[in-house]
Amino acid sequence: MTQRIYIASDHAGFALKESLKDRFQDIAWVDLGPFDDQRVDYPDFARHLTLKVSQSDFKTLGVLICGSGQGMAIAANKQGGIRAALCWNEEVAKLAREHNDANVLCLSSRLVDTETNFLIFQTFLNTEFEGGRHLERVKKIEKD
Repeated sequence: MTQRIYIASDHAGFALKESLKDRFQDIAWVDLGPFDDQRVDYPDFARHLTLKVSQSDFKTLGVLICGSGQGMAIAANKQGGIRAALCWNEEVAKLAREHNDANVLCLSSRLVDTETNFLIFQTFLNTEFEGGRHLERVKKIEKD
């Protein structure tokens, strides 16, 4: 079964967004924009994606990309039900999924090279939440 993943960026992340879609063609990408590299405001795209992810089933994932990844992460985490993680290497991506049950991956198009971002995405996608002692912590986040 092909996995559906929502993806969005701002203008700085547009090229990486397109590269991810090209590299991982087995993913059923739902591209929420932008559709060119003209200047846009990242909070608009973060909100659109996080609303989609939060209203979908619990296994739905999203990817947000901006220059640093930080703006997208901050904006994404304002939406209830979202656990967005800014990941700059594979270990952070692995831990974000295993320990935090992150459902939105935030990537930096300017500070992390494309190949590393591909590895981060693969790790994020292929890592499962461990549950156990981590589940109670995630539940505490959801209460707020």
